[in-house]
Amino acid sequence: MKKIKNILSTLFAIIAIIGLCYYGMIDIEEPEKEENTIQKREANIQEIIKETTTELKLYFIDVGQGDCILVNNNGEYALIDAGNNGDGQHLVEYFKSLNVSDFKYVIGTHAHEDHIGGMDDIIKNFNIEHFYMPDVITTTKTFEEILDALEAKQIAFETPEIDSTFTLADTKFTVLHVDNDKTDLNNTSIVLKGEFKNTTFLLMGDATTSVEKEILNKNLKSDILKVGHHGSQYSSSAQFLKEVSPKYAIIQVGKENKYNHPKDITLKKLEKIGASI
Repeated sequence: MKKIKNILSTLFAIIAIIGLCYYGMIDIEEPEKEENTIQKREANIQEIIKETTTELKLYFIDVGQGDCILVNNNGEYALIDAGNNGDGQHLVEYFKSLNVSDFKYVIGTHAHEDHIGGMDDIIKNFNIEHFYMPDVITTTKTFEEILDALEAKQIAFETPEIDSTFTLADTKFTVLHVDNDKTDLNNTSIVLKGEFKNTTFLLMGDATTSVEKEILNKNLKSDILKVGHHGSQYSSSAQFLKEVSPKYAIIQVGKENKYNHPKDITLKKLEKIGASI
């Protein structure tokens, strides 16, 4: 009996030692697991914060009878067109007031003065990662000033390809159209579709109905439409507008301009599809 008691005592002692070792291991390892859990939670919180604070801002800037669009996605900037020659310095001052110092993309949709007039001032005053324009050489003073400014800053002149994409933070841009036919500079316009989360926007430059027909086979549905060619009667065909079906239609135009833009026929078509102008 005494022998059995001794054996049981020994067994209890072994069990106790194993128990202590087991709990000791828990004590050593548990803080490490807890730390990993905290790190994972912090990482998840950071992702949630990033998701909820990411925002897109589109600025359709008043440059009179011309185009100028600033895109800001979480501190990354793109500029599409830069108004007329007289707008350049005003734009520089305005962008600096917004604390803009760098543009990831600067895009001249086409080589008309009311779209690229202020572009040389932009090139001279800001850091630019990519500069896009159609591959069309013109002999205008405005265009030559852009080339001189690019050369002075050693910035490459690039032409994007149709269906190529590029990103600005969390915004994806797709190039729907670009051309090099000098017979109509309007139709060389770089046409861009932007996608940010569940919001889409379509920027038509000065593209006319012939370009609209070319891109009807693409996904044009967009919440926001920058109306082509300042609301001219030569853009915004009924079929095209039906495909885009925008909630909002933005027309960049000068008050009492000599072209009488936007045309009544275009406004009526936009009203017919229910777009807020």
